[in-house]
Amino acid sequence: MLLQRPFNGITKLRHYLQVLAFTLVVATLQYAFMPDKPYGPPVVYSVLIGSFTWAIIDLGRELLPSAAETGWPQGWQGIALVAAGIVLGYVAGTLLADALCVYYFHFYPAGASLSGADQRTSILITAIAGLVGTYYFYAIHKSAYLEDKMAEARMHANDARLKLLETQLEPHMLFNTLANLRVLIGSDPARAQHMLDRMIGYLRATLAASRSTRHPLSAEFARLQDYLELMAVRMGPRMAYTLELPDALQDAPVPPLLLQPLVENAIRHGLEPQVQGGHIAVRASTRPGATGPLLVIEVNDTGAGLPAALPTPGPGQSFGLAQVRERLATLHGSQGTLELIAVSAGGTSATVTFPLEKPVSTP
Repeated sequence: MLLQRPFNGITKLRHYLQVLAFTLVVATLQYAFMPDKPYGPPVVYSVLIGSFTWAIIDLGRELLPSAAETGWPQGWQGIALVAAGIVLGYVAGTLLADALCVYYFHFYPAGASLSGADQRTSILITAIAGLVGTYYFYAIHKSAYLEDKMAEARMHANDARLKLLETQLEPHMLFNTLANLRVLIGSDPARAQHMLDRMIGYLRATLAASRSTRHPLSAEFARLQDYLELMAVRMGPRMAYTLELPDALQDAPVPPLLLQPLVENAIRHGLEPQVQGGHIAVRASTRPGATGPLLVIEVNDTGAGLPAALPTPGPGQSFGLAQVRERLATLHGSQGTLELIAVSAGGTSATVTFPLEKPVSTP
């Protein structure tokens, strides 16, 4: 794929400074092999020839379509540009250096010229240095392109991983709900109808949010309310809930379906085992962290509390908790945590903590 890149003056300045450093190294090496001659002339010739060569090649390639992988023209155009840069850079740099060395720095008397051996040496050094410098810039452009592609691939891999985890969570919740719906169809058709309507609304919202790996915390709370209303149809007065979302956190980006597994776990292992049921409270807040503010989301219930030993994660056994931990690790590494705490007054508190990100602006 060929592209026309936007001109970046800062990048060009950085390239030129690297070229200047390289020409000084070449002049120093040349002087080291010929210490009987003054150091000044090699510096003047090297800097001027290198500057002209760089200007022709690095600025000239901005006028030609270049490969996305390398940022350099392909085929004969790239070869011709480098050859022209080295030849014209040598001719122009030598002519200007001759004038400066004679009339400005007075290194040579007027009318003096380089010997045949010195000219051949200068041409050879220019050719080698030009090819080495060109290959260096070609290599760093290709390396930068490959690094960008690797970062893009890692991002897509993380997105795919999160999507996979989300698709695993959806059937888990769906199968539990359908099992409850099957029981209600025989015992209470009216409630079954109401529960089915709630489930349709929840799935519609879920499908709409599944197109991205992030959505506002307000959308996550809205989906959570749909789910809780769905569960309230089944449990009736045995379940009550409150949702607390400060206005300042409405637009905080979070992964979809982050909270529903925690609430489902609270209902299944906390409220359902109790005859009287219980209350679920979900609240969002922030607290300072080592590298910035942290978003803290708590899911508290007044249910039966934690068992002595949590079951091994698997279908129907702490599945949602394991998936929440894995999603947090994928997105935030060690900064994303999930803590389960037994409340002294009875019940369980599940706390999710991860870095608070800035809301994604929409055009």
